[in-house]
Amino acid sequence: MLAAIYALIACGYVLVYRVSRVLNLAHGELMMLGAYALMLTAAQFTTYWPAAIAAAVGLSLLTGVLVYLFLMRKMTGEMVLAAVLTTVALGILLRGVMVLVWSAQQQYPAQALGVANTSIALPGGARISFFSALLILTTLLVYGALLSFLRFGRWGIRMRAAGQSPLLAAQRGINLHAVYALAWGLSTLTGALAGILIALDSGLDQTMAIIGLKAFPAALVGGLDSLVGALAGSLIVASAEVLLIHYVDPLLSEVVPFLVLIAMLVVRPWGLFGTREELDRV
Repeated sequence: MLAAIYALIACGYVLVYRVSRVLNLAHGELMMLGAYALMLTAAQFTTYWPAAIAAAVGLSLLTGVLVYLFLMRKMTGEMVLAAVLTTVALGILLRGVMVLVWSAQQQYPAQALGVANTSIALPGGARISFFSALLILTTLLVYGALLSFLRFGRWGIRMRAAGQSPLLAAQRGINLHAVYALAWGLSTLTGALAGILIALDSGLDQTMAIIGLKAFPAALVGGLDSLVGALAGSLIVASAEVLLIHYVDPLLSEVVPFLVLIAMLVVRPWGLFGTREELDRV
């Protein structure tokens, strides 16, 4: 379950970096914004929760596109550090706005939608909640759809081309800004899916952004330009976290992903499946 959470969030980091070479450190806040969007749509679709989720995901996709068009587009061609700091500032701004609008209180979208988070029995006596199982299924479907889209889809091929050689892609007639906007939109959409399902499963508050930040090491461990690497990194980070929580100390849950990240940066800075390249150290 933890690996599925990290994997669904990490693919958003990978999409933006793979296409535009930008580290989006506001991804956790954008994920949380998608979860709060569910609180808005829940008021409109009180009797049909799939429609409320679909509307919140659609709003998140639009948000990602608008973030690129009105903010990150101006960072195109600038230093890597400038773009990274811009995303940090965006994350701080979004978190402050969400506190002002929704307060810092714990909220429960599942109650607002009137849907029960039932328990499902698994072989061996284990149990899993309905929304946890839905999150795992969603992660598998998202990765399958993204891998197929990037390999066979027309715009997916354009995204790969823009990531490999922006200059050559532009010379071949590819609209780079449209490709970048699509990458930001898809990244925010996948993050919102994670935030929405986590909120439906266990509630929503300001600590959700920390979950988004903890998924960042998973993306780096696997390789920031590899979706398969994001899956592998998520499994490694989640396994290390669960094992140390169980056998050492539960308080280590907040630091284990970053310990794994530091170890990987020392040994293999480009990640397990990432492309070896000249790295800008920030």
